[in-house]
Amino acid sequence: MPPERRRRRRILLGVLLVLAVAGAAYWYTQRESAGAATAYAARIACSCRHLDNRELDACEDDLLPGMGLVLLSEDEDAKAVTAWLPLFGSETARFRDGPGCVLDPWDE
Repeated sequence: MPPERRRRRRILLGVLLVLAVAGAAYWYTQRESAGAATAYAARIACSCRHLDNRELDACEDDLLPGMGLVLLSEDEDAKAVTAWLPLFGSETARFRDGPGCVLDPWDE
C-alpha cells in the first residue's frame, strides 16, 4: 500500500476514534438528564391524555421547549404513556383512579 494511502487511512481512523470518544462522553454526561426528561414527559403526556382527554399529538405541546427529541407512545388498554429518547432510555406513566398518572417504579 502506498504511504499516502496509509496516511489517509490513519487520519480517518483517528477522526473516527475521536468522534466515538466524544459521542460516548456526551452520552455519559447526558444520561441522567435524559432520564429526568423522559420521566417528566411521560407524566405530563399521561395527564394530558387521560385527565384532559386530549389526543397524544396535542400533548406534545405541553412539554418544555427543547424537548422535541422526546418521543411519545401510548398503550390505550393499560392507560399508559411512554416517553423515550433514542439511545438514552424510556419512562412510562400509567393512569390510576385516585392518584392520577404515576410513573412506573424505577429499576435500580
